[in-house]
Amino acid sequence: MTNLAISLSAIAALLPATLLPFRRTPDRDYIFWMLLAVAVAGPALWIWVSFGHGWRTGLAAALWVTVLASLGLFALLSAMMRDAWRLAPLLFPYLIVISVFATVWLQQPERPLQVEAPSAWIVFHIAVSLATYGLLTIGAIAGLAVMLQERALKVKRPNGLTRILPSVSDGERIQVQLLTAGALILGCDLLSGMAAQYFQTSQLIEFSHKIVLSLLTFAMISILLLVHVRTGVRGRRAARYVLAAYLLLTLAYPGVKFVTDVVLA
Repeated sequence: MTNLAISLSAIAALLPATLLPFRRTPDRDYIFWMLLAVAVAGPALWIWVSFGHGWRTGLAAALWVTVLASLGLFALLSAMMRDAWRLAPLLFPYLIVISVFATVWLQQPERPLQVEAPSAWIVFHIAVSLATYGLLTIGAIAGLAVMLQERALKVKRPNGLTRILPSVSDGERIQVQLLTAGALILGCDLLSGMAAQYFQTSQLIEFSHKIVLSLLTFAMISILLLVHVRTGVRGRRAARYVLAAYLLLTLAYPGVKFVTDVVLA
């Protein structure tokens, strides 16, 4: 019951940030940072309470950790990049949806964490995986913003949402930068995963669904970045590839855990 109450409180903490587009003059001011701090506090509290007695491996825990990682990276990017904060109207509703799913599957049984790799290496691998997924989550949101802005320009009907989202050029710049960082970190994630696999089974790679989908994601992002550099592909076409790559990565991480912990439980 405590976990359910904390989950509902964490979802409630995310709700105020969804009101950012409705401000008269949206800006990256103290109100933005205050709402972002409240949003981060909710998932952080859930993880602090739930992980107090050890690492959690269930689907709900994985989703809440993903939400917190995405929020942390978004806060960092908002401080470092001029227009990253403008993705908030799309990012926060999406994270709320993930949080609702995490609450629904709160009571699913958890599998014990059985690894023989050094604990520090496992922590590193998990941190790199979260950074990868968080970056590509925000990159996919940037791609969606580009698609919405191009559509608004095409029909010549800007609305409250498109007025706060980054422009097409700014959205593409954010998207490319996040994809580049995501590809590099995903490469490190694959290498660290291979090392952990070697410690556990004495084999460098095991072609599980997660590994195959992660490799496909890495290949798709790398090809997209290469094509972008050589031909300048951009706009909705590039955004579609980004969303497809994010879908593959979602199937590799939360998707595989959903199948093992819910479907096959």
